[in-house]
Amino acid sequence: MPRGRRGGRARRGALASPQREEQVTLPSVGIPVFATRHVYAAVDPAHAVEAVRAAFLAHARGEWLMPSKVYVPAPPDGDFRAMPARGGGYAVLKWVTSFPSNPERGLPTVGGIVLLSDAADGRLLALLDAGALTALRTGAAAVLAAETLAQGDGPAAVIGCGVNGRAVARTFLARGRQVVLWDADGERARRLAEELGGGGLVPREEAFGADVVATVTPGREVLLPPGSLRAGQHVCLMGADGPGKAEIAVEELLRARVVVDEWEQASHNGDVSRAVETAALGRDDVSELGRVLLGEERGRTAADEITVFDSTGLAVQDLAVAAAVYERWREDPDAEAFAGAVTIDPGA
Repeated sequence: MPRGRRGGRARRGALASPQREEQVTLPSVGIPVFATRHVYAAVDPAHAVEAVRAAFLAHARGEWLMPSKVYVPAPPDGDFRAMPARGGGYAVLKWVTSFPSNPERGLPTVGGIVLLSDAADGRLLALLDAGALTALRTGAAAVLAAETLAQGDGPAAVIGCGVNGRAVARTFLARGRQVVLWDADGERARRLAEELGGGGLVPREEAFGADVVATVTPGREVLLPPGSLRAGQHVCLMGADGPGKAEIAVEELLRARVVVDEWEQASHNGDVSRAVETAALGRDDVSELGRVLLGEERGRTAADEITVFDSTGLAVQDLAVAAAVYERWREDPDAEAFAGAVTIDPGA
């Protein structure tokens, strides 16, 4: 075909003319929406632990950016939270709610949406259910902290058997640690025990006396009063992640080696913040989990030391798991894990 003839194929490497470029219509790009079932199916608990480990390390090195979490109170006991982060070529914004009274209304405690974007050009890449993502990364953070700070391989007691407690229990099991369960609502604990294969229900005293204890509650009451922990125990405090919440007495924190997920956030919300307000704890008194993993700050130093991990939940954890879900979909969008997933076109 003669050079320059209309309809001819452009030479490789040639630039289209301005007139031709104006006529190009970009194809519509669908944005995948991942529901609860897709998130759980795409990333198993063991994979989530490694993704969250990488996030803690990247954040500690200063490679991932995470502004502080923003709270919008919703009296009497709820709140909205905005959590942004950037790293690994992605940016994320989680808009999530926490309404501890929701189960009484037949609604989940945690809900919301996660937006995953391309950090290079701002394109929206995916929408994900925030509740499932939160549960996965909560389980991963608890287990990662226990594997880093606890000693021995005895059973882990999960205190609180709701959605996030279920995720913590499943993650411990996925990593090969036996689990025992306790909940103030005995029926809820029984249902989770059956789901996990039966057994594992223990009295309160036995649960709180385990070598590893993970509290996954709404944070409305102190579960660990002064003098309740014994030498060598490790506790993951996963529930008191906002203003006014508490799972442990300040006096008990002061007996322990305290490790937080991130100082800036933990010092303003949750259990550690109450000790900070009274100047009982300062930055030099605690470690950050990411820096412990890097070897820059200390974790457990003795067998009889009590260690406590105070989790407030980080946006970089959400980013790590959201990216893992998206990358699994990008590799194989027809995988069974994504059956029934829909795409949307916001610009249509």
